[in-house]
Amino acid sequence: MKEGLVVAIANQKGGVGKSTTAINLGAGLALQGERVLIVDLDPQGNTTSGLGIDRGTIEYSTYDLLIDELDAAEVMEPTSVRDLFVVPATIELAGAEIELVSMFSRETRLRNALKPLEPEFDTVLIDCPPSLGLLTINGLTAADEVLIPIQCEYYALEGVSQLMRNIQLVQQNLNPQLEVEGVVLTMFDGRTTLASDVVTQVREHFGPRTYRTVIPRTVRLSEAPSYGEPIEAYDPMSRGAIAYRELAREFRRRHGRESNP
Repeated sequence: MKEGLVVAIANQKGGVGKSTTAINLGAGLALQGERVLIVDLDPQGNTTSGLGIDRGTIEYSTYDLLIDELDAAEVMEPTSVRDLFVVPATIELAGAEIELVSMFSRETRLRNALKPLEPEFDTVLIDCPPSLGLLTINGLTAADEVLIPIQCEYYALEGVSQLMRNIQLVQQNLNPQLEVEGVVLTMFDGRTTLASDVVTQVREHFGPRTYRTVIPRTVRLSEAPSYGEPIEAYDPMSRGAIAYRELAREFRRRHGRESNP
């Protein structure tokens, strides 16, 4: 495995737990000894604010990285979690989608921007927006792997086939090394038959690529971003914190970084 594994967290369906997974998987990996960078590629900036960064005080953002080709080391900021850093997003990023259209090498600008930083980090997580536009294409082109969060609710697999087709197009035209690393089931409510049915359906569809760890739907997980903290800092004994800790362990085992069962 090369140094600086880059993982795009993608699903064009909104509200499936992309930002929650980026924040809490990133924090979990950092707390298990890794040096982690999260790139917020979503103009909504939920990952940025969820990590305690005040969007009103951001000097440079992902927009500057993509459009002005600013040095990534200048743009990234530390978070309250040791060894966890973020390239923050602001609403300006919404305009980047249009500005990128006429730009040279528009699909590879993020990849080029992150290249110098990759050796400094064990894992780089890219939180992609809920769309299949140029921002997400940049995320997929920069990544080694894709992690797909899927919520345990009605129409869970809706749109996933389109995402898989886009991943295939990126593999064929821009990034032949890109792989679908895994699928994470999120927002699981054990009280409903539907949630269990969705878990079965997704496991049948994706097989061993589906993570064993399932993320529960909990109030504490929903509350943590409003306090600008990962769940590990907000309530380390909660079910959500335990689940994301285990997800980080499983992620590390899959990548040969931890041999413990």
